[in-house]
Amino acid sequence: MDIFRTKTVEQSIRDTEAPEHQLRKRLTATDLTVFGIGVIVGTGIFVLTGQVAKETAGPAVAVSFVVAGIVCGLAALCYAEFASTIPVAGSAYTFSFATLGEFPAWVIGWDLILELALAAAVVAVGWSGYFASLLSTFGLNLPPSIAGADPVVNVPAVAIVAILTAVLVAGIKLSSRVNLILVITKVAVVLLVIVAGLFFINGANYTPFIPEAVSTPRVEGLEAPLFQVMFGITPVAFGVIGIFSAAAIVFFAFIGFDIVATAAEETVNPQRDVPRGIIGSLVICTILYVAVSLVVVGMQHYSELSTEAPLSGAFTAVGQPWLASIIGLGAIAGLTTVVLVLLLGQTRVLFAMCRDGLLPRSMAKVHPKFGTPARLTTLIGVVTMALAGFVSFGELAELVNIGTLFAFVVVSIGVVVLRRTRPDLPRAFKTPLVPVLPALSVLACLYLMLNLPVQTWLRFLIWMVIGVVLYFAYGYWHSRTAMPWQKARH
Repeated sequence: MDIFRTKTVEQSIRDTEAPEHQLRKRLTATDLTVFGIGVIVGTGIFVLTGQVAKETAGPAVAVSFVVAGIVCGLAALCYAEFASTIPVAGSAYTFSFATLGEFPAWVIGWDLILELALAAAVVAVGWSGYFASLLSTFGLNLPPSIAGADPVVNVPAVAIVAILTAVLVAGIKLSSRVNLILVITKVAVVLLVIVAGLFFINGANYTPFIPEAVSTPRVEGLEAPLFQVMFGITPVAFGVIGIFSAAAIVFFAFIGFDIVATAAEETVNPQRDVPRGIIGSLVICTILYVAVSLVVVGMQHYSELSTEAPLSGAFTAVGQPWLASIIGLGAIAGLTTVVLVLLLGQTRVLFAMCRDGLLPRSMAKVHPKFGTPARLTTLIGVVTMALAGFVSFGELAELVNIGTLFAFVVVSIGVVVLRRTRPDLPRAFKTPLVPVLPALSVLACLYLMLNLPVQTWLRFLIWMVIGVVLYFAYGYWHSRTAMPWQKARH
């Protein structure tokens, strides 16, 4: 069984020209950078900052953001080379198909489905919490059964996914315009937090900057990082180990720059603009994250930070509740763009898999009027609505993280492989210091993966097993890269 058959770069590009599967090229470098900022700036600033500072890293959460940003930066350089060389929808899935073969590509595509679908649902639930909180400030309290801490059905989360699905179906340019308006809003709020917060910083809150390591129930048993379990290290929070454990969690905040690569096929000049969009959005967001985290832990002692709305809580604690309301609006705008771009990325990955025949090819047809994969977009929207309506935040963020880090590992390896197998390909952007930099990217990603809890690894392995079964039951036999005798048979 030839499960490592590859799809040439030339064939991938030819597939984008088939009329029934041709996406419209409407995006620029600015659009891509805004998409990147739109999906990156969200949960990390508005939710995870307080949770990780309070439970894992203390004021040193800023260092955790730097560590996670560096890991993402290494992977981003690898993504940039691939996206400029193979400007086709599908991101890591498409890159893997051209370098490692069909089965590894399927595995990474299946992995991306887990990452993007769960992430969109998780962020929609977070959006619902901020929306309900904002309404309550105006005296409108939603019933707990539809928007509480444990609702029967999370109606606001379902509603926002439905609205954004309709926007995505209507066209990529409309989606980028909606995204631009919301990104401007949330970046303005983030800058307001940084500038206004400077006036309320208490230097004593930075001491100790790296709290002494302590053993806590939260990091015992299956919730302990795999790295600590493997090497017999006593499970701890805080301390230097806590910084790296926190980096593995706040890594969720950076998820998104890789989604810029999924829009390469819809970019006017992908060879030039996609690398700019990927690297530009990552740099801007890392700076914003570090600045916000330093301000928030300076305003309020890390042990007192809110784990649900740390930014709003910090301003309320210093007697500025009016700023808390503005931050709530920024959070809503921020999380809206995150859901929008996650849905976009999920749709483009599945679009590429369906076009290759690994999933039903009929789902990859493009709408004749809107120029978008309307069927897939609607399907993804419905599934995400179901997840958002019934899941809670919890450990799902960590499950998304391990999926993303796994994709980064595969892409980093793929860059080296493609340099060796196809040195003739024109590369508008080249990853520097190959193979050293990709190797560092792989090691850094694996280290962060080892800092995720044991139970996260177990859930990830179960999902992968389901994917392998599905590939051999359907994908292998329907692949368009199948051998001639298989094509004749199907």
